Amino acid sequence: MSTASPAQLTEKRYTGAKRGRWKRFKNNKTLLLMCFPAIAFFLIFSYLPMPGLYLAFIKYNYSDGIFGSAFAGLENFRFLVMTGDLWRLTFNTIAYNIAFILLGNMLQITVAVLLNEIRSKWFKKVSQTMMFLPYFVSAVLIGLIAYNILSYDYGILNSVLNSLGLEPVKAYSSPGAWPFIIVITYLWQSTGYGSIVYFAAIMGLDSEIVEASEIDGANAFQRIRYIVLPWLKPTFIILLLFSLGGILKGNFGLFFNLVGANNTALYASTDIIETYVFRSLMTNFNFSMGSAVSLYQSLFGFIVVLSANWLVKKVSPDNSLF
Repeated sequence: MSTASPAQLTEKRYTGAKRGRWKRFKNNKTLLLMCFPAIAFFLIFSYLPMPGLYLAFIKYNYSDGIFGSAFAGLENFRFLVMTGDLWRLTFNTIAYNIAFILLGNMLQITVAVLLNEIRSKWFKKVSQTMMFLPYFVSAVLIGLIAYNILSYDYGILNSVLNSLGLEPVKAYSSPGAWPFIIVITYLWQSTGYGSIVYFAAIMGLDSEIVEASEIDGANAFQRIRYIVLPWLKPTFIILLLFSLGGILKGNFGLFFNLVGANNTALYASTDIIETYVFRSLMTNFNFSMGSAVSLYQSLFGFIVVLSANWLVKKVSPDNSLF
């Protein structure tokens, strides 16, 4: 009886693994073809531009190009820290995103639960459609509506105040009012769309569990508290982790169209990382500074996701991403 050598066994295992991979590819070729557009998207728009991060470590000039410009090390980051812009941008961006995430998810869960309690199908469909429509409203149009309401000279708000004999409001020079305006506008636009995810999760709840609770005498509030909300917990955690990954990525379209990128009177409460980068690129033509801020933004978000996932894994391992 012949015994195969270690080299022959290794070659045999390699050949078997190769055949197994090819077999899995043939069996799942339809799914892989469906994934190809997403893979191509991330490859083209996320991985190929990554060498451009080198911009954050140079003093860029047009004549020398990216890789011919003088190397500056961490000078761009040091300048941001010394001027104090980095702390202001970080605080504003995180504060707004925390408000968006917490208030947004709470409102979305509330709307989804209330829709689930509606028994009239036509009223439920009409309500869903009406709440879903703001998501499709352009940020440009939202900015136009806000201007027509808040404009000092021509806005509806000041027209009403003048007719009542009250002092007009200078909204576009009042930094304290804009956090509320921005958060309310965001919630108005995103709640209907976000509630669909939670409503779909509720639809996956076993109806027999709900029926059993009703037979046991549970009222609507008890069903929501002890059945529906625990059922939504995994969905909430997953969406929360995804949101934390972009906690330093502001909603540029919303901020730019509501406030603009060059309203210096509102910088203290409305200037976020995206508007700063836009201003660096389009006004000051400082590509290196804009790239430095963007790199800081990405690294911070990456660390936040890893930390949040580690915490979730400690508390509830079944609900962690990895």
